[in-house]
Amino acid sequence: MSDAPAHITVRNLTLAYGEFVVQRDLDFTVDRGDVFIIMGGSGCGKSSLLKVLIGLKEPAAGDVLFNGQSFWQDPETDREAMLRKFGVLFQSGALWSSKTLAENVALPLATYTELTPPEIEEVCSLKLALVGLSGFEKYYPSEISGGMRKRAALARAIALDPEILFFDEPSAGLDPITSKRLDDLILELRDSLGATVVIVTHELASIFAVGNNSVFLDPVTKTMLATGNPQELRDRSADFEVRNFLQRGAAATISDG
Repeated sequence: MSDAPAHITVRNLTLAYGEFVVQRDLDFTVDRGDVFIIMGGSGCGKSSLLKVLIGLKEPAAGDVLFNGQSFWQDPETDREAMLRKFGVLFQSGALWSSKTLAENVALPLATYTELTPPEIEEVCSLKLALVGLSGFEKYYPSEISGGMRKRAALARAIALDPEILFFDEPSAGLDPITSKRLDDLILELRDSLGATVVIVTHELASIFAVGNNSVFLDPVTKTMLATGNPQELRDRSADFEVRNFLQRGAAATISDG
């Protein structure tokens, strides 16, 4: 058994906006190579937790550790070094509309590396090929479909070969077939990059297709009700709210059959 620390450790975390507490007393770990799902009903604080994990919002209390190193209590220079190991796919994709797909992917490479322009161009083509967009380097975001824009944003997120990939509702706005393809791509990239993946989602199909670990946030008690494999929580969780969330539609499926 390895003595190495968890890839991500969330310790006694409280999320708040002023005096309004969103979540409190969050404690869970994410192991290296996990596809970790942050789930729960509307307003439970999924996106707020993600913002704390990627450095966009400071917690009201507690800390997040990456490889055992404190993210919020260590010096800012250490935090910046950790941030460079992250790749983030925002819900909207957040591509620059005035730049081509290759130029979008090139942004982090030009900012954080000393690669030459020809080397950057080569890496951009490789990353776009990894997400199935070979040949689309000179296209603008407005010229491609929503699913392709998500994949282009994913190519930018993996530009620096991150240790950890964060996704905010990656399937939002996608049809079921495109969503399934994106799920498959997430698993392929996890395996090829050797990365850990953290996903905010409420989509059951995606939760069960890709997730092997999770945390369930509850908006009523304002804390986590469970952590663990989503399928095991669905089948054996002692908490009704967790089972109810993960078994949505099960009765309808049985009656339709």
